[in-house]
Formats: sequence, C-alpha cells, structure tokens
Amino acid sequence: MEPQITPEYIKQLVYSILPEVLAQYQEEKGKEFYLNPLLERLVRLEEELKALRIEMNLRFEAQRKESDAKFEAINARFEALTMEMNSRFEALTKEMNTRFEALTKEMNARFEALKQDSDAKFEAINARFEAQKQESDAKFEAINARFEALDKRLNFLQWLIGIGIAFLGGLITLLNFFK
Repeated sequence: MEPQITPEYIKQLVYSILPEVLAQYQEEKGKEFYLNPLLERLVRLEEELKALRIEMNLRFEAQRKESDAKFEAINARFEALTMEMNSRFEALTKEMNTRFEALTKEMNARFEALKQDSDAKFEAINARFEAQKQESDAKFEAINARFEALDKRLNFLQWLIGIGIAFLGGLITLLNFFK
C-alpha cells in the first residue's frame, strides 16, 4: 500500500530531507553559503544608506532654502527697521536742532534784555553815586568853608589875645617902670 500524499505528508518529507540537503549544500559551497546573504545584505544596506543620504540632502536643501527665505525676510525687515529708525533719528535731530535754535534765540533775547536792564541799573547807580558825590563834595566844600571861616576867626582871636596879652604885659611893665 502506498501512502497517501497529503500536505502533512509532504511537509514531513520536506522537513526530513531539508536538513540533509542544506548540510550537503553547505559542505559544497562552504563559505560562499554564508557570504551570499551577507553580500546581499551589505548591498541592500548600502542602497538604503544611499537613499537615506539622498533624502537627507533633499531635506537639508529644502531647509537651507527655507532658512535662506527666512533670512531674506529678516534682512528685509531689518533694513526696513533701520531705514525707519534712521528717518526717526533724522526727524528727531531736526526737531532737536530747531528747539535748540529757538532756545538759543530765546536765551540770547533774555540775556540781551538782562544786559540792557543791568546796564540801565548800573547807569542809575552811577548817576546816584555821581549825585551823592556831588552832594558830598558840596557838603565838604561847605564844611571846608566853615572850617576856613572858623580858622580865620580863631587866627584873629589868637592874634587878638596875643596882642592883648602883649599890650597888657607891656602896659604892666611900663606901669611898674614908672612907679
């Protein structure tokens, strides 16, 4: 009787024959048996690495383009900001110069008014001092005139007294002499 061919039977038959066939194939091929799958794996690995490298390069290129675009946008914004700041600074500088010139004119006007006021006050003070000097000179002249008059009077009295005493002394001497 012949055994029936069933999938189970084929499976058992393959499992029983396969180790022998593989062992025989391994003995014949030796190292080549192990090298073929390794070489295939290496080739696949290199291809995958190449594909990864290409994908990475594409991503880096896309990121570089994106960053370049962002950098250009930032540069444009920075330039616009710089121009705006420069225009603001120039406007501020013009405004400050205008205000400084107005302040300078106002201060010059104030200094001129103060100078004229102080000149007028000094003129008034000089006039008062001059009037006081003339008044004091007039008073000193009056006092000098009074002192000169007093001095003349005192000189007259001194001479009068001196002559009177000399006359009396001479009279007494004559009276004593004639006695």
